[in-house]
Amino acid sequence: MGISLGCVGRGGGRFKGMRTHFSHTYEDIIAVDNLLGAWKEFLKGKRGKQDVQEFEYRLSDNILALHTELKNKTYIHGGYYAFNISDPKPRSIHKASVRDRLLHHALYRQLYPFFDRTFIADSYSCRLGKGTHRAMNRFRTFARQVSKNDTRTCWVLKCDVRKFFASIDQKVLLGIVGTYMSDERICLLIENIVGSFNSGTMGKGLPLGNLTSQLLVNVYMNEFDQFVKHNLKAKHYIRYADDFVTLSSSRQELVETLSYMRVFLRDRLKLALHPDKVSIETLASGVDFLGWVHSPDHRVLRTAAKQRMFRRVKETNREKNTIHSYLGMLSHGNAGKLRQEIMLLAVHSR
Repeated sequence: MGISLGCVGRGGGRFKGMRTHFSHTYEDIIAVDNLLGAWKEFLKGKRGKQDVQEFEYRLSDNILALHTELKNKTYIHGGYYAFNISDPKPRSIHKASVRDRLLHHALYRQLYPFFDRTFIADSYSCRLGKGTHRAMNRFRTFARQVSKNDTRTCWVLKCDVRKFFASIDQKVLLGIVGTYMSDERICLLIENIVGSFNSGTMGKGLPLGNLTSQLLVNVYMNEFDQFVKHNLKAKHYIRYADDFVTLSSSRQELVETLSYMRVFLRDRLKLALHPDKVSIETLASGVDFLGWVHSPDHRVLRTAAKQRMFRRVKETNREKNTIHSYLGMLSHGNAGKLRQEIMLLAVHSR
């Protein structure tokens, strides 16, 4: 399983007051009813997969076997099948077995509602009711507030964490999770999952592909979010995964903020900012955030995103769902001409 860390809390509370503790028990997570509910959620969009069909053929036996292993503490997370995708940049995806992914869903459906309540409002990645469009709208709202409706200069600090998923420190992560947990058995189960992944550097990384990874990186970065909001008192801060921005009317304030951010990320979370993806610029000069270039009165799709969109439409042979997906995306910016071009492609596909 790799390193044995234990999921021991760091002591201390949140930045304001003590942490709330997760109230569910290990039995709630491994219950057959929870596993069956998790299976229904896991199955969406996967019925045609051979490994899923094989598991479903003996579904009752497989779920009972998993439940028994978890109950007897004999469960050990298996290995991963690795493959690469471009989305849009090259990424290495690690896919666990159906059995292990079912457990991820069972754990996630219990943990997510609890942890989501601990996150700041302006964290937008992998959360229900959030997403890129709401993050961009929040950016626009903050820009108007800081610029006093475009009557003063708005400065934007933009940052990106270097090799985000691969750099997550497993010991630090498990320590953070432990401060929320009363049931040590849940900690050990999470350690089992986290420790199953070997990134090539001992004790580092989470696999892109695990549902639990999406939640755990937000738990990890919530430490940073709380620091920025409560210690640095940053009013206009937005984070989406490893990308974050802070807006201010003072460039010097952002320079100082950046210095404190670097230290916290390095010392507390063992993370570093990408040296080529840190900038402080005016909104008027155009700020590239979440695939769009934002200006005071409009936002346009980034050139690379535009090229990728047309390439994807061609690769899918003008597939209807792909076209509708892009039309929806383009509705969130100043992209009337692009929408017309995409609609013409849709007409020609008929």
